[in-house]
Amino acid sequence: MTALLTPPAGRITLKQGGGGRAMRALIEKLFVKDFAALPFDGVGVGAMDDGAAIKIGDQWLVITTDSHVIHPIFFPGGDIGRISICGTVNDLAMMGATDVLAMTCAVVLEEGFSVESLEAIQRSMVAACREARAPVVTGDTKVMGRGELDGIVINTCGIGLTRTLVRDNGLSAGDAIIVTGPIGEHGLAVMAARHGIELEGDLLSDVAPINALIASILGIGGVTAMKDPTRGGVASALHEMSSKSGVGIVLQESAVPVTPAVRAVGELLGIDPLHVANEGKALIGVRADAVDAVLAALRAHPLGRHAAVIGTCVTERPGSIILDTGFGRRLLAEPDGEPLPRIC
Repeated sequence: MTALLTPPAGRITLKQGGGGRAMRALIEKLFVKDFAALPFDGVGVGAMDDGAAIKIGDQWLVITTDSHVIHPIFFPGGDIGRISICGTVNDLAMMGATDVLAMTCAVVLEEGFSVESLEAIQRSMVAACREARAPVVTGDTKVMGRGELDGIVINTCGIGLTRTLVRDNGLSAGDAIIVTGPIGEHGLAVMAARHGIELEGDLLSDVAPINALIASILGIGGVTAMKDPTRGGVASALHEMSSKSGVGIVLQESAVPVTPAVRAVGELLGIDPLHVANEGKALIGVRADAVDAVLAALRAHPLGRHAAVIGTCVTERPGSIILDTGFGRRLLAEPDGEPLPRIC
């Protein structure tokens, strides 16, 4: 007889889907311990990386999966269809698998969902697939009763091959931390749309497939770790990377690229852009001797033209992010969860 998993005391809350400490604690307590104990020869669920990896000859087969419950389903710069493709492509890219072999797509619909909206979502998914050169090859569709689901849920799975597997735990003291562009655009664009916040300037989600951008740097060498700062933002992603790598990270606040629109909305709502989700950016650990070459390659690509070095790995305070404000230093707290639920 198979033993039943015992859930944590209490009930699930939205913050446990927000990408921060609460979500990681739930996953570790409920899933990772038992799944990681199953026989598996490769990088599996216990690593809690952006995907899993299996060695096949002299290459690695990388696989990742994601489910998408964003609200609203259409937002400035994208929709649930675009984010479902881009999010999965980007997770593969973070492990070095920039050439996508295939994707799956499962769609769960609420009875009464608009066919016109579904057609728009489908067109958006196909366009994103073409951008990323990522074919959807199989899938599944289910319909639930009215009121049993909030419109639509999309699950995607992606697989790719790479000769160079990149993990999120490879940072060493002296490595530089690069972000590929301005942060916080996705989360705050969705928040503005959800709450009807009117802005003078454009604030669009950054949702985009970045596999071609990442492919442009992998041949240079010197990349030690990568992670996309989605739920929980840059702060959560850096905490994961530093904790797993056993290093501290000194983050230069003035070096972090933030657009005026993101800064204005963040200040209006009292939300730090460092805690806000991105869907078209990457955090990259790079050896000091390769920083100039990697930065030049990123900036030569349209999605990386504002790439910047924002931090340095140090031996002090492993697992901590030390924020240098220009006036002093303080520890940057890891968010318990994304300040805006249902962000992807």
